[in-house]
Amino acid sequence: MTRAELFQNIQQKESYLCVGLDTDIKKIPSHLLAAPDPIFEFNKIIIDATADLCVAYKPNIAFYEAQGPKGWESLEKTLAYIPKDIFTIADAKRGDIGNTSELYARTFFDYFNFDSVTVAPYMGADSVKPFLIKPDKWVILLALTSNPGSQDFQLISSENSKYLFEEVIQKSQQWATKEQLMYVIGATRTDYLQRVRALAPEHFFLVPGVGAQGGSLEEISRLGMNKQCGLLVNSARNIIYAGNGPDFAQQARQEARRMQQEMAEYLEKYLPV
Repeated sequence: MTRAELFQNIQQKESYLCVGLDTDIKKIPSHLLAAPDPIFEFNKIIIDATADLCVAYKPNIAFYEAQGPKGWESLEKTLAYIPKDIFTIADAKRGDIGNTSELYARTFFDYFNFDSVTVAPYMGADSVKPFLIKPDKWVILLALTSNPGSQDFQLISSENSKYLFEEVIQKSQQWATKEQLMYVIGATRTDYLQRVRALAPEHFFLVPGVGAQGGSLEEISRLGMNKQCGLLVNSARNIIYAGNGPDFAQQARQEARRMQQEMAEYLEKYLPV
């Protein structure tokens, strides 16, 4: 999916919502546990309830790896079920050197056919470039995250008074263009969002941390939106676990609809003309 196609979907749906499929076997409604594949059954129902309201789905790979071979099967079936016009993100946070990264890229791009994968930049160019071999696939690079420990490294200041996350954003733009590279920017980091947008004015940002982690959708939209929206705002727990009874799908849809309607307002208000 190209950047233009992604923006077209955003305009059509009046939404820049990404639904996180962080599906925990211990949290899904108990009546689904009798299904042959409870994780896929839950995902299938969530997708049916939200596909017209979101532009992306983001399975967190750890939730599937934890189930062993069955988890990988659930992930494969989930990917096959997601409508082809919806952007898919493998939230894998991989990053290693040389042929190891090439094999990770093969896993998520060739085998599962994800549109994108999250990558950790700590090991530098040779750990990221193998994911950039395919021109029709995206790397979403970890830049400035919401977790408290992000301050340990990401906010270290260099001699030229730049934070490490700023160095990552600037350096990585030598490896790929806005047509293949996105950045993870945590929703609770809006105090730095204008600095990030100045460094990457035309790139898309994947923004986790709205809702349960306290990020403000309005503030993110006001400070982070560019001419092609440039935002994919992720919500996982608030949507997929909005309910845990027989009506969980309706409650998930209700929360997704609430966010989509709010996004429609912000697109009208903050999208540059």
